[in-house]
Amino acid sequence: MKKLLYFLVLLFVTNNLSAQIDQNLRLIDSIKKNILLEKSIDSVYYANAQTTIGYLYRSIQMGDSAYYHYKKAEKIYRNRNAQFNLAEVLYAYAVLQKNENDFTASELSSVETLKILDGLKETNEVIQLKSNTYNSLGQVFQFLEQYSQAITYFEKSIALERSIDGYDPKSVAITQNNLGLTYQKAGDYQEALKIFTDILNSDVVGKDNLQYVTLLDNYAYTKFLSGDTTEIPELFFKALSISDSINPTGGYKAIIVNQHIAEYYQKKGKKDSTIHYALQAKMIAEKFHADEVLTSLRLLSEIESGDRAFYYLQQYVKLNDSIQKTERLVRNKTARIRYETKEKEQQLAEVSKERRWLIFISIGVMLTSILIYIVITQRNKNKELKFIQEQQEANEEIYNLMLNQSDNIEEARVMEKKRISEELHDGVLGRLFGARLSLDSLNMNNSPEAIKTRGQYIESLKTIEQDIRKVSHELNADFVSGGGFKDIIKTLLETQCLAYGLKYSFVHDDDIDWDGVPNKTKIHFYRIIQESLQNIYKHANATEVKLQITRESDKILLILSDNGDGFDVNKAKSGIGLKNMKSRIKEIEGSITLASQLGEGTSVTIEAPKN
Repeated sequence: MKKLLYFLVLLFVTNNLSAQIDQNLRLIDSIKKNILLEKSIDSVYYANAQTTIGYLYRSIQMGDSAYYHYKKAEKIYRNRNAQFNLAEVLYAYAVLQKNENDFTASELSSVETLKILDGLKETNEVIQLKSNTYNSLGQVFQFLEQYSQAITYFEKSIALERSIDGYDPKSVAITQNNLGLTYQKAGDYQEALKIFTDILNSDVVGKDNLQYVTLLDNYAYTKFLSGDTTEIPELFFKALSISDSINPTGGYKAIIVNQHIAEYYQKKGKKDSTIHYALQAKMIAEKFHADEVLTSLRLLSEIESGDRAFYYLQQYVKLNDSIQKTERLVRNKTARIRYETKEKEQQLAEVSKERRWLIFISIGVMLTSILIYIVITQRNKNKELKFIQEQQEANEEIYNLMLNQSDNIEEARVMEKKRISEELHDGVLGRLFGARLSLDSLNMNNSPEAIKTRGQYIESLKTIEQDIRKVSHELNADFVSGGGFKDIIKTLLETQCLAYGLKYSFVHDDDIDWDGVPNKTKIHFYRIIQESLQNIYKHANATEVKLQITRESDKILLILSDNGDGFDVNKAKSGIGLKNMKSRIKEIEGSITLASQLGEGTSVTIEAPKN
């Protein structure tokens, strides 16, 4: 019964997350007394209570306390491998970090959330949390002004939410509103207006709530930005009227609408109306949202002139300084405030002039940076293409060398067959013919001399038989055994070592059938041996090298060693030559091992598949 009571309390808390601050604190105190002090409570249930407390603290902007309780819950979820619960608390991290403008941390938390959810069965709960996470990511990238990425995440969120059985159209409309706002900020007013119009026409949000106020204001402000002032400012006043009827003391929506009305009158050149609505926005914002006070102060500093403009500008800088210090404390960062006033008596015109110059310089620096980046990138690409072309030419050269070697072998084979054919025709066949004629003449003669002579001819036939067997053996023998690619490697070894003044030894396993080895593998072997010999000549101070090529099961093993100075493998940097060798080995799905010690030489061991 006691656990059931705890569950009902938790359910009550979850359904009242939007309560006022004092009520939230009472609920938090109730959970701590009635749930967290229960010794027999299940650990996951305990973690759920911690998550709920964190959520309540977050709703009243007590980020440090929220983080403390989220962290406790996370530890339990990880220990119990409660993956979905862990994803929920990581998503809560992401929202908390986003609200505190720690966008990098929020993005990382969201990515970890999605990674966990991708490994879970796609239930409605999992899909909903995925949708919420993508929506949060979209807001992060919207704040970072990376609008194309934000649009992608919002569209993913909408698609996932609509795939849920019995999804809530109001929830989808909220994400659609975020999508429309992103298009608005990106300057694509037509697409933004289309989205806002579709939502308003669907009537899914009703017409007497703050969500409708938000949509109506976004629609009106987008029309204003696009230059279409039809029904403006009437739409703004309609939104403001509904907002005031819901919350007579004002609220966040009222702040935004008043700011937009002030912007409208500023563009129309109506200074008094502009100041009136800007002050209204500032007055309401001072009760609720410091960030929006900043916006109002900036707007007033641009509208007013002289001392009044300078006063608002001072207030703007002072408040901005306070907000940034608070954010640094929350995020535990030490970055200084970049924006400071230098002279208190500076006029608004001078400030505007400095801003323009700053914008011009920033644009110039940005364009210069982009050009430099493009030039460097293009240059690197050209170098890469040139290197690839040189590698291709070298590979073609080696391939042609192997083809020439094959032609030489085939030519030698033909000449040898011709020689054996001539020997059979001119030697063995002639002797057989002579023996046959002599035996025919003695066939009818049974004298002792004839018998003796026939015996001699029989012995001669035996000799001819041995000669035929010898010729047959020569025909069956592989007179080019060890030729082909082996000879190419041997020629390379002889040529390079002669040029570098090195002694060499070459050990080759004759069981290797190079004809069955892919040309790509042979080409890379050739180039690796060539590169290694160059490195030995340049860096090793060696006098001898040894090359071993053997077959082990279905692999070919190549070991090239020297008696040079050697080096510390752990401290040595990978040069271009070694990087090239590793790249070649990777292409043929092989492996390379470098072994060396100071004063004991170096060996390079390569394993590659035979086929």
